[in-house]
Amino acid sequence: MSMLLDEPLGLIVERLRRRGTDDASVEVKACTNKLSADVWETVSAFANTAGGLIILGLNEAEGFVPSANFAIDRVRDQFVSGIGDGGSAAVVTHAPRYELDRGEVDGLQVLLVRIFELELKAKPCYIGARGVQNGSYKRVDDKDIKMSPAELYELQSALLPSDADDTVVSEATVEDLDPDVVRSIIANRRLQTPRVLRGADTLEKQLVRLNITTKDGAVKLAGLLSAGIYPQQFYPKLMIDVAVHSDVEKSAPGQPRFIDRQLCDGPIPACIEDALAAIGRNLRKAAIVQGAGRRDDWEVPQEVLREALANACIHREYSPMFVGQAVSVDIYPDRIEIKNPGGLWGGKTVDNLADGESRCRNPKLMSLMGATPLEHAEGAVAESQGSGIPAMIREMESRSLGRPKFIVKADSFTVLLSRHGAELAENRMWIQGHVDTELTHREETLLMFMREHGCVCDVQKIREALKWDSDDIRLICGDLVDKHVLSKCGKDTFEIIDMSRESSASTADRILEALSAGMDMTAREIAVASGVKISSVRYHLPKMADKGLIEVMGSSTSRNRRYRKR
Repeated sequence: MSMLLDEPLGLIVERLRRRGTDDASVEVKACTNKLSADVWETVSAFANTAGGLIILGLNEAEGFVPSANFAIDRVRDQFVSGIGDGGSAAVVTHAPRYELDRGEVDGLQVLLVRIFELELKAKPCYIGARGVQNGSYKRVDDKDIKMSPAELYELQSALLPSDADDTVVSEATVEDLDPDVVRSIIANRRLQTPRVLRGADTLEKQLVRLNITTKDGAVKLAGLLSAGIYPQQFYPKLMIDVAVHSDVEKSAPGQPRFIDRQLCDGPIPACIEDALAAIGRNLRKAAIVQGAGRRDDWEVPQEVLREALANACIHREYSPMFVGQAVSVDIYPDRIEIKNPGGLWGGKTVDNLADGESRCRNPKLMSLMGATPLEHAEGAVAESQGSGIPAMIREMESRSLGRPKFIVKADSFTVLLSRHGAELAENRMWIQGHVDTELTHREETLLMFMREHGCVCDVQKIREALKWDSDDIRLICGDLVDKHVLSKCGKDTFEIIDMSRESSASTADRILEALSAGMDMTAREIAVASGVKISSVRYHLPKMADKGLIEVMGSSTSRNRRYRKR
């Protein structure tokens, strides 16, 4: 197999033949007698996206068969010259690194060209004669698509300091700021760093020092978004648009366009809190009793959603090309997508997002958000320590909900959070049917994880998945053993007790014997009278009712449901 390939060439060609077309990472060109002119669009697209393989001498129109009389040496020389290695001027500007090799398809030679993605600072690669605006391409499925002005702007400014949040908002004055929020920001900044307001002995000077206004009293964008009464007076689309869809894709045929929709406006803290409330009313929740009170657990944790919303508002692009776009939240039956305008900035990639290093294209806004209080929750909107993404990942993993997915494009960034409402509800029902004592949140999470992974797990497997301390896992498992939910089946290995392993006949006989007095009894009363564990009693009662051995009285959801021998 060629060193250029991640899989055998034969398998690649077989896949293309089945598809009947190229794909996102492979492009073929017939190039019988000379190099195809459009190969440079593919070179640009692969260099600007994620790299890819070009197979020259393979004819897509004929079913991905080798080109007859393919002049491989001539085509190779033309490619090397065109990319700038043959002493001639390159066809493409910012040419990518590439590697060449020869391959064989159906007994005939083809030329393999591996194109590597450019580093961010070198993008975009473009066809020089067309210019950067008309000669820059990206790869989308099997197509080389011309990049939009917004995408090019993001590529070219991804490593440059941004002053978009320092922009003066035309016509806005200090009267457009909420004085209570301004006072809170000033007080919080003074607590965070006493020197920040040294020498600023008037409100006007303090507003200037904190980058809320200019020396002339004009309001800056960062100040308006943080403390403005209604920023949408000046920027109508700087809001969060929450939409709920009935199907797994937008506008499914025969379905309503939206089940629910809310435009969340106001300053950033209000947008975040309103969006969180709109999301919450469309998610499944599990009610968990804690002593005399209760809490509602969302299928996607509130902390994760709030962090994702805050990141979208703070790290989005605010340059003039993007202020006409809102942050969008799309809620589907299987996932939530939170998308902000503008790609990643400052060298951030999917690979280093969780490294704990904070880089922000809007530093003045970030500073203010660190001191701006949330409307209906404790704390500030942001902490600017780079811990947000790692915290999101830990929170999702610690609840056995899977890692967030991040979709990065040149002009947008999307966080995808899987929904697990059905699994959570089913897990809650299982717990209610098998466990008679109150469980902690961690105990429930551990049980859900074990049920999803075969019911038998060791401490190391749980630690790797949930990121919990090993000693904590042992303590939790020990408590669940005491509650007759788990059993220990080896060193550091535990198993969910399978009620079906108990002798069904003997257990049913004991339950019937306890009911022989003709009295109506609850599951707990039956357990006491029969000496059978309550979890086992609850497992067997429905089966006995289906067989007509007992009569059931009361709602299926009532814990005071009663049973009588027939």
